[in-house]
Amino acid sequence: MTKTALIVEDEIFVALDLERILLDAGYAVAAIAADSASALEAAPGCGFAFVDVNLRDGATGPGIAERMARDYGVKVVFVTANPAQIDCGSDCALGYIRKPFSEAAILAAAAMASDSGSMPANDDIVMLGSTGTGLTA
Repeated sequence: MTKTALIVEDEIFVALDLERILLDAGYAVAAIAADSASALEAAPGCGFAFVDVNLRDGATGPGIAERMARDYGVKVVFVTANPAQIDCGSDCALGYIRKPFSEAAILAAAAMASDSGSMPANDDIVMLGSTGTGLTA
């Protein structure tokens, strides 16, 4: 699995913090996208993405995640203060991390998303079950 990430986040300071964490850990960041159009344009070639639920163009994160997973095979982890708004279940995302997040949670999620067999080594990552309910890993 590729170590290239996409950050889908409209709050620039949050996006830059995610980017710094990933770059410092040796991941590549393809782009920072603040809305649906730019996220879907940047998705091809990315192995995984951190996606917020509420973006510049509304609560479009779940729809973006669904399309990226289906069309490009991108593994998605939501990073959001609003996990109740995730309405696409495990079909579109591995799980979510609540904001504010820790560097350790982001790194554990990145490792999980870039290595399809590993489980997260961090209690801040909530896995999405097949019914769309969160199960702490």
